[in-house]
Amino acid sequence: MSLWHCIGLALIISFTSHAAHAQSADRLYVATNGNDSWSGRLDCPNKTGTDGPLATLEGARDAIRRIKSEQSGLKHPLIVSIRKGSYFLSKTFELTAPDSGTSACPITYQAYSTSAGVERVIISGGRQITGFAPAKANGHNVIAANAPTVKTDNWNPDQLFVDGRRAPRTRLPKQGFYSIKSAPIGDKWQDGQDQFVFNQGEINADWQNLCDVDVRTFNLWVDSRLPIRSIDEATNTAHFTKPSRFWLAREHNRRNFARYILENVFEALDTPGQWYLDRSAGRLYYYPKPKEDWREAEFIAPVLDTTIRLAGDVSQPIEHVRFRNLKFAHTQHILPDTSAGSVQAAYEVPAAITYAHARNCEINHCEISEIGNSAVEFGAGCSGCAIQSCLIRDMGAGGVKIQAGSRYTTVSDNKIIDGGKIFASAVGIWVAESPHNKVINNEIAELYYTGVSAGWSWGYAKSEAVDNLIANNHIHHIGRGLLSDLGGIYTLGVSPGTVLRHNLIHDCDCSGYGGWGIYTDEGSSDILIENNVVYRTKTGGFHQHYGKNNTVTNNIFACAKIYQLQKTRAEDHRGFTFERNIIYYKEGGLMSGNWDDDKYIMDYNIYHNASGQPITFGNASLEEWRKRGHDRNSIVADPMFVDPEKDDFRLKPGSPAFDLGFRQIDMSKTGPRTTTGVQTAQR
Repeated sequence: MSLWHCIGLALIISFTSHAAHAQSADRLYVATNGNDSWSGRLDCPNKTGTDGPLATLEGARDAIRRIKSEQSGLKHPLIVSIRKGSYFLSKTFELTAPDSGTSACPITYQAYSTSAGVERVIISGGRQITGFAPAKANGHNVIAANAPTVKTDNWNPDQLFVDGRRAPRTRLPKQGFYSIKSAPIGDKWQDGQDQFVFNQGEINADWQNLCDVDVRTFNLWVDSRLPIRSIDEATNTAHFTKPSRFWLAREHNRRNFARYILENVFEALDTPGQWYLDRSAGRLYYYPKPKEDWREAEFIAPVLDTTIRLAGDVSQPIEHVRFRNLKFAHTQHILPDTSAGSVQAAYEVPAAITYAHARNCEINHCEISEIGNSAVEFGAGCSGCAIQSCLIRDMGAGGVKIQAGSRYTTVSDNKIIDGGKIFASAVGIWVAESPHNKVINNEIAELYYTGVSAGWSWGYAKSEAVDNLIANNHIHHIGRGLLSDLGGIYTLGVSPGTVLRHNLIHDCDCSGYGGWGIYTDEGSSDILIENNVVYRTKTGGFHQHYGKNNTVTNNIFACAKIYQLQKTRAEDHRGFTFERNIIYYKEGGLMSGNWDDDKYIMDYNIYHNASGQPITFGNASLEEWRKRGHDRNSIVADPMFVDPEKDDFRLKPGSPAFDLGFRQIDMSKTGPRTTTGVQTAQR
């Protein structure tokens, strides 16, 4: 066959494939004024009221099943076009293998659109609270409504949304935190406590409905929710119905006890915008804001853990189902009686949208917000799935979770912000023992713990977390001074082929220790870390706890507050190679931790202390450091940034870093490349 024959055949195949995808789609319609007994072929009811759109997602799913049965599968792509309004789910919407599309004929659930724009659709896991009437609380004019299912169905909402705004529960103290006075801490940090001593006046045994009060503690890298069992007034001791997660110390010592706050205290209902739930009476109180028209406001409290679940099985996965231009909201997760919180990263907390044994499924241009748990979870058996160009905000936990047993997941061009409202240790994007994933071009911000966490196999055991790409992400304002032991990007375990590249990381804070930019924790190995810009962290731009054969090259680590670099455990093998990096700082020291083993390579770096103070390498001068074999070709010099005071870390022409082989880092392509969330106009 000639070359031109091959080219012509390729063009024909390409055109045929494109035509198949571009073929006219079949459509069904769903509307709040629809009826599941209708055909779903009309976008609004007909004049006689005999036909029109369907009413529910289940109605659309079942109609698709009938279509597939009648014509032996799909002949065209199928779009379920959902009209404007809020769809309150009484149970999780389930899709299984029979609800699959195909590569040529995918099934898409999306908001209805015309040339005028996209209609606003909310898929809600919540329940409207109605029947509010004026009431009194602590001498204030509030409103109250009966919520009888709190008593009859053991419904226990811990969130309330008023016209799309998360209303805070009553809280003590009003600002900041209380500090535990003492706790019976043992020798093992893993052991929790079911009691602590508080300072006089912080907790009152005479409070109304004391058992309704939630005590939230913040210790190490975790947080706990502790229901009160009793108060010993003689000793100011609070006893709880379950032990805390880990010991109630702020760090790895027994001298600095954890901080805590109190929520859902009736006596604290004295601030406009707050609410309180009287569980025993099944009554919800809200203190309206000034000029707020509460009679016209919409009050929603979450009921469901999950709005949508897509679940196939090993033999029959669910495939080629898409969601587009939809908003998912109002979910919750109540901890079981046996658990006070997560061991790390709130990974146990379920998601508003979950996948299991799903292939080639996508979420595009959706918003997932006003939720009490995580946003999206790709579970075991998932492959080739993606979440792209979505807005994930106002989360009780984190953003996206990629569980063990999944692979080839793409998380790209999303904005994930303002999380950890209920489960503070949640992360923006969490990748367990899962290979071949892409976490690229996301913005991740305003979390209380880590931005991106990947690996999740402690030590040097074999791990499935290989060939993961974490690149071009903008990660900022994480930690926020609440928890410890965190990083902008956190890795764990052996991860050959994993690359951290072109990430912009800044403003990483912590409570006590461990506000790092890039943090290679226990056993992190065979990872390439290159072309990242990290600045304004609390305890260092880079920290390796322990690991093997990591390569850290062509990065900028700037303006950490306490130390710039940290290495913790001494080992008998090479931990990392650290070459052609720029370390620039104005306060604190250069190095912290254990650098005595010399099991690392450091060279061709440039160091600059802009304060003018001398630089020491651990306890050594540069000359002494070089005698140990390190940084023999490195220099101490101003790298000549364009404007570091304005966070512009581009290098000016003539920078001495170029002579060491450093390459200019282009940060212009970090973060989302598209608009995120629901598109407001049809494209």
